Amino acid sequence: MAARVGLLLPHALLVSSARALPTPRARLPYPPPPIPTYRRRASSSSSASRPRRASPRLLAVRAMASGNPYAAELSAAKKAVTLAARLCKTVQQDIVHSGVQAKADKSPVTVADYGSQILVSLALKMDVASGPFSLVAEEDSEELRKEGAEEILEDITDLVNETIVDDGSYNISFTKEGILSAIDDGKSEGGPSGRHWVLDPIDGTKGFLRGHQYAIALALLDEGKVVLGVLACPNLPLSSINNLNGNSSGDQVGALFSATIGCGAEVESLYGSPPQKISVCSIDNPVNASFFESYESAHSMHDLTGSIAEKLGVQAPPVRIDSQAKYGALARGDGAIYLRFPHKGYREKIWDHAAGSIVVTEAGGIVTDAAGNDLDFSKGRFLDLDTGIIATNKNLMPSLLKAVQEAIKETNQATSLL
Repeated sequence: MAARVGLLLPHALLVSSARALPTPRARLPYPPPPIPTYRRRASSSSSASRPRRASPRLLAVRAMASGNPYAAELSAAKKAVTLAARLCKTVQQDIVHSGVQAKADKSPVTVADYGSQILVSLALKMDVASGPFSLVAEEDSEELRKEGAEEILEDITDLVNETIVDDGSYNISFTKEGILSAIDDGKSEGGPSGRHWVLDPIDGTKGFLRGHQYAIALALLDEGKVVLGVLACPNLPLSSINNLNGNSSGDQVGALFSATIGCGAEVESLYGSPPQKISVCSIDNPVNASFFESYESAHSMHDLTGSIAEKLGVQAPPVRIDSQAKYGALARGDGAIYLRFPHKGYREKIWDHAAGSIVVTEAGGIVTDAAGNDLDFSKGRFLDLDTGIIATNKNLMPSLLKAVQEAIKETNQATSLL
């Protein structure tokens, strides 16, 4: 399997892998013509073993019957992140630390980042009604266009095309130039007007590389407001988290969270199951609360969150997991509070919070910055906010805001004395 992904292996070894790549179809320039087939390949043993998922068109019809104004977009978004999750699981299981490139900001990016973004872009273009397409996404093709990146580009092309063939929904194949073009679909700047999809192709890259939690996070902005969000969390238990690492003890793994404005939030199996309504916990005493924070101390100031928890009287240790999986877990009541306080100088990107925030708010929670302001996703690719992001239920928010502001004030005073 590692040879099939083949990020660091010569082409000769790719050909001799245990499961060879399928015979390539005629490759088409990007974007492909709109000819989805919506059928599974009976010859694919992997697809035969999975529950059958209804087609995006059928899901859209069902959702429209329920009064969801973004029904077609919701079904397409679910399909998009599910397809991307399939590719990501293959890469995570096969190579973990192989094929990592360093971006300018020193955070790692893998072949799965690129492949996930391509597949989401493809699915949205194929399944959402025609019209202007705008995608605000994390990756671009700059690194892949540089000299020496030819082998990785070929590997991404092969992996994406193999995933499409195995899934069987689309009768298309990418050229290398089509791959680069598809990645650059994500260069939109967003903004307050029109509709913009917002994507983090792998949120929680370090967790992905460790074999831990990550998410494919996709949201839709309409006139500057988040109106839809989906989170594919391949390693998150379908039922409640039952240990401090966010892992499962024999439970079914693979959760798909979704929310549409005014319609509530749901969770279902990433591999197909009836969606279930979810809601944040109803705890009103912070002593009984638990809180989520980033696994990596480089991503959030653990000393500050510890001070906040102490002021609240929280007794439970923090639950540290990667990615927007924290938002999903909070939305279904696995914990009561989410705290994120990046180090000074870091600017939050909209794709790091757009999908997760609407899942929490539609589950009855509140998501604000450290001053209690709503998050504003209409300003482009970055979030302009006060200090950090907090999320909890309506009962705990007043006391949480007070503790946050007191802890920040004390930290700032201590810093000024140094």
